[in-house]
Amino acid sequence: MAEVRAGDVLLHYEETGEGEPLVLVHGSWNDHRSWRPAVDADLKAAFRVVAYDRRGHGRSERVPGAGTRRQDEDDLAALIEALGPAPANVAANSFGASITAGLAARRPELFRRIVLHEPPLAGLVLDDPAAVADMRTVTAAVEEAKRLVREGEDAAGAKVFVERIALGPGAWETMPEPLRDTFVIHAQTWLDEQDDPDWAALDVHGLAACTAPVLLSSGTESPAWFGAVLDRLAAALPRAQRNTFRGAGHIPHVTHPQDYAATVTAFLLGT
Repeated sequence: MAEVRAGDVLLHYEETGEGEPLVLVHGSWNDHRSWRPAVDADLKAAFRVVAYDRRGHGRSERVPGAGTRRQDEDDLAALIEALGPAPANVAANSFGASITAGLAARRPELFRRIVLHEPPLAGLVLDDPAAVADMRTVTAAVEEAKRLVREGEDAAGAKVFVERIALGPGAWETMPEPLRDTFVIHAQTWLDEQDDPDWAALDVHGLAACTAPVLLSSGTESPAWFGAVLDRLAAALPRAQRNTFRGAGHIPHVTHPQDYAATVTAFLLGT
């Protein structure tokens, strides 16, 4: 892996393939390795793929003190600028998609094309009674996971997140042990993300200045409130498109890598 300095933190990244740069931004609880199924399913055949570990994840540095999503946004900007002339293609998942959307609202010139899958920007839909009602079960699970992690029960908190939020009942025991270990290792970093008071907010008016084509995706097996978030983003973005991954949920690049890679490649290449 290579590394790049982004302000106060050293970021590690893995690069493969040739062509236009494609930066992959992972979600919470994991690191750049979560992208490997999609990278191996032909993303690396079409792009110079850069998958990095966000601050506090994988081999990137862990900086003492409470962090913010804005710091993650600045890290992504530094990485894009270090790779060569902007703009770059960026595909992002979950909290990584929130980071990418936040940066696009502030620095739209950095992006050529963007793919966002289910950013948990709950702050955008708090005025939507149906979305709020749909979020109640998830909110209760998040609070339970946060309580466990604060008490040092990282594995128990990770299990709650996996089975009640991300993948469904019974998923924890079927996950390979190295993947379970990855979730446990990043439990405290996830808690740090949750403690940022602005983690679920977004400058929607700023996002309107982003004229790059944006693909907003969701999975048929995911909670409906993600669709409500994407509706708000689509209304703000001048060049937004939508895609639904059939049979997939919150991490299609892991569960449906061939479909994900083909969809992203076609969008980014404009085919």
